[in-house]
Amino acid sequence: MPGVSSFRTSSSRTARGARTAWTARTARGALAGLLAGFTALAVAELAAGLVRPAAGPVTVVGGAVIDRTPAPVKDFAIRTFGENDKTVLQLGILLVLALFAAVLGVLALRFRRAGAAGVLVFGIVGSAAALSRPDAQGAGDVLPSLVGALAGAGVLYVLAGKAAPADSAAGVDATAGGWSRRGFLTAASVTAAGAAGAGVLGRALSGQRGRGAIASRDALVLPAPASPAPVIAAGARSRVPGVSAFTTPNRDFYRVDTALVVPKVDAATWRLRIRGKGVTSSRSYSLAQLLARPLIERDITLTCVSNEVGGPYVGNARWLGVPLAGLLAECGVEPPSKGGGADQLVARSVDGMTLGSPVEEVMDGRDAMLAVGMNGEPLPFEHGFPVRMLVPGLYGYVSACKWIEDIELTTFDAYDPYWVRRSWARRAPVKTQSRIDTPKPFARPAAGTVMVAGVAWAQHRGIARVEIRVDDGPWQDADLAAQDTADTWRQWSYRWQAAPGGHTVTVRATDGAGAVQTEQRARTIPDGASGWHSVFVTVP
Repeated sequence: MPGVSSFRTSSSRTARGARTAWTARTARGALAGLLAGFTALAVAELAAGLVRPAAGPVTVVGGAVIDRTPAPVKDFAIRTFGENDKTVLQLGILLVLALFAAVLGVLALRFRRAGAAGVLVFGIVGSAAALSRPDAQGAGDVLPSLVGALAGAGVLYVLAGKAAPADSAAGVDATAGGWSRRGFLTAASVTAAGAAGAGVLGRALSGQRGRGAIASRDALVLPAPASPAPVIAAGARSRVPGVSAFTTPNRDFYRVDTALVVPKVDAATWRLRIRGKGVTSSRSYSLAQLLARPLIERDITLTCVSNEVGGPYVGNARWLGVPLAGLLAECGVEPPSKGGGADQLVARSVDGMTLGSPVEEVMDGRDAMLAVGMNGEPLPFEHGFPVRMLVPGLYGYVSACKWIEDIELTTFDAYDPYWVRRSWARRAPVKTQSRIDTPKPFARPAAGTVMVAGVAWAQHRGIARVEIRVDDGPWQDADLAAQDTADTWRQWSYRWQAAPGGHTVTVRATDGAGAVQTEQRARTIPDGASGWHSVFVTVP
């Protein structure tokens, strides 16, 4: 029947037109939401540049997420993403914000006020996160999140009110006064350009706030040490290709911390306070005062407790610093073995991080120091400029506080530092470990002589022996490079006569105290990984 067919065709066209109109309205709503979110973040960035860069919403929310993430999840993130874990977290936060912003934009097509209120909720969340941060500096820290949310809510309210076409279906309150598609896109473009400008200006202001710190580092001239590092032992540097360099360049030194924004501290205004149990009177030191003291220079290997067996989070550098034991002694501190009442030293960073070190180990004669230099230059910002702490033989999370500004003497019973509250051990001596650097896993070396080589470490005990096993064969002694000091890693090598086939090569070390590296596998939590490192290779 022609009439019926014509009616069905007309109905079909009407349905397709309705779907097309709905899709267009939804797309405009989502775009309005995304632009509102972008504006909120950009304006917040501008406000943070005026107030304090570390108070930006992505930074404070990211920090809050890190603080509340269970230790196993943190460990997984470091293991999976390495030093890119913070970038992944920030991208994840931005992705979640973008999704919610798009949803709020679509919601605002029908409920403008509800959509705008949703953006304000994000401002409240950001403000709460800012106030919860250990380095919060008062009510001013909430301004970036609140100002950004207000700007974003305003943008969404206006754009959502104009997002639907002027001839859209009645009953949607957002359609009143709706713009044409061209008008909406023009308004969206202007909004995006304005938000981008605010973001760029905010970044510029944040950069300016760090210029004083950068200038203070550029101007810093490190004094010569009163106690220079011994000349690196002849033969301590292996010449086998593929082995980690004995001294790790600053640019390659691992970085594991919770700081989403690297603190830039002005050396001219920096102060270190020492206080607490056993301290005769609280003292404060400027960088100039520390540099005026006799400094020591030492080669020391640092290791992160998050380092998996065979992992990359270990490095060796030449450090320049103030002996920490002498500084504490001048303040009246005695170790527990000599009657001192404090058994824990709590170091606090400018970003609020707390690390707890055993006072006995800090003052037992090892080269614990407040480091000011690394490999012949002032500390890089990402490694703690202007001053960081380090204690040979202890994992970094209980000894290597970066950007340190406060030392409190207390007890382990009285205070749990950041990582202890997250299921890590109170005391964490470095475990004896060894690693195969070459050949790499799944390599295909040619038959014949294959150099197997790597590094081993047991800081403050040293390495006495390294052994290699191929498949299920007997353990064979590797050739050891000269031991520089007990606080540095030791390179080793082994000439393997490789036969065709698949082979598993395993390494183990014996430390200077005679303890053989354990085969028992353990995760990094709570006090460091253990087990033997091995690689599988195929010889064609």
